[in-house]
Amino acid sequence: MALDLQNWIGRTESVEDVLDARPAQLMQSILPTGEPLSVGDRLPPLWCWLYFLKAVPLDEIGRDGHPRKGGFLPPVDLPRRMWAGGRFEFDGDLFIGDRITRHSKILKVLPKEGKTGPLCFVTVEHSYVRAGETVCREEHDIVYREDPVPGAPKPAPVKPKMEFTNREGVDPSILMLFRYSALTFNGHRIHYDREYCRDVEGYHDLVFHGPLTATLLAGFAERESKGRLKTFSYRAVSPLFVDRKFNIYLNRGDGETQAIACDPDCNLAMKAEATFE
Repeated sequence: MALDLQNWIGRTESVEDVLDARPAQLMQSILPTGEPLSVGDRLPPLWCWLYFLKAVPLDEIGRDGHPRKGGFLPPVDLPRRMWAGGRFEFDGDLFIGDRITRHSKILKVLPKEGKTGPLCFVTVEHSYVRAGETVCREEHDIVYREDPVPGAPKPAPVKPKMEFTNREGVDPSILMLFRYSALTFNGHRIHYDREYCRDVEGYHDLVFHGPLTATLLAGFAERESKGRLKTFSYRAVSPLFVDRKFNIYLNRGDGETQAIACDPDCNLAMKAEATFE
């Protein structure tokens, strides 16, 4: 009998971690941000993904390098998993040295029929709590899908519809991918196993990390807008790849800043919106 995935809605788990300086300092080898960060410094936006990591035994890992489904996340019967997008609300700042508890809850499990076959979207809520006070809230959308059909047409690229006020280039080297995978303890094979990328998941080369793209957009938006992020939302549109330089762009408005990442052919890869205090 098939499991009712709706039974996973409302499941919770909590993890405590100290926001140690070392992961943030190592992250600065990927995204330089001035002087080395130390205890008491503000943690840059979305760098919370360097913490609350799970050391899952190798015999509990699925074919893609992710932990097998069916624990906290529902056992969706679709083989491919990827970041679809997410939303942040910042009520305050996280600081290096903080002891933070992250409370997580399954909000939605939504099967759909897409153009390329069945999909399932899972939305997870994370609350980051310091001394009983919620500092940050996050909703993370995960999408599961079928393996690609050999020879099937690729989705049509999306061209961005946005004027921009700022631009910055990114060089996604294989070392950059390796370091971010290592820092986030991310075993997803699409970021380091070319044979798996091509033969199983149908990508032509190693895939640049979606969360790292979102981190780049959030950091760029905050730097150029010269204010603290209040909200940040992002949605992945198409993948970026190793060794193919891409650009990130901003359109700074009065109330909201739009940010996008585009591949070398100017196709939209990720779009985001940010507001500031």
